[in-house]
Amino acid sequence: MKKEELLQVAGEAAAKRGCTIVELAFNDDDNIFELVLGKQEGSVDLDDCEFVHRAVLAAFDRNIEDYALTVGSEGIDAAEADEILKTIKDSE
Repeated sequence: MKKEELLQVAGEAAAKRGCTIVELAFNDDDNIFELVLGKQEGSVDLDDCEFVHRAVLAAFDRNIEDYALTVGSEGIDAAEADEILKTIKDSE
């Protein structure tokens, strides 16, 4: 998958939620993408991150493209976002 293609899909999804992509970290060796979202009005929430994540998953088959993706927000890094999601999943 090309970084530009990911940015286009993720950027369009983020815009639908009133967000922008403020950072993209990419590890080319392992094909790992980390997106950070920002929002001018209010705060980025879990629903925003999940919406963008699902849009990328729908656009790119992970089995074919072989990539990993993390979507977080300014002020919360990827590890913190993963812990929040794990905590929510464990409480269900």
